[in-house]
Amino acid sequence: MFGGIDIMTEHPPPSLADLEELALRALDTIPRRLKRHLGPVVIRVEEFPDEETEETMGLDSPFDILGLYRGVALPHKRISDPQPSVDMVFLYRRPILDYWCETGEDLTRVVRHVLIHEIGHHFGFSDEDMARIETED
Repeated sequence: MFGGIDIMTEHPPPSLADLEELALRALDTIPRRLKRHLGPVVIRVEEFPDEETEETMGLDSPFDILGLYRGVALPHKRISDPQPSVDMVFLYRRPILDYWCETGEDLTRVVRHVLIHEIGHHFGFSDEDMARIETED
């Protein structure tokens, strides 16, 4: 027993692989009208954002960001761009787990929310657009 909790019966927190699996399943639930225009996107799950991201985003703490889209949003892509880059969505495990524990929301829903939000940046959508899309089937 530790602090009144039997450690042997507690489940370990979801791993990077667990969150990646949730993200891939969430990707399957994105509305078709968006998915058909998504193109190749890499989903990476990391513990925290790297130091450069923290500095660039002006974060007070690495817990201040749940996910990040890196790439060129569709409205800004040009055929003449020299090297097409792979779009990436980063999900940050520790901040997501903290948010999950603080709010008590379903972890699958949290991961889906962050994923849709970050993919929305790929399309150049506003936060209001993304909130509406998230409620679609």
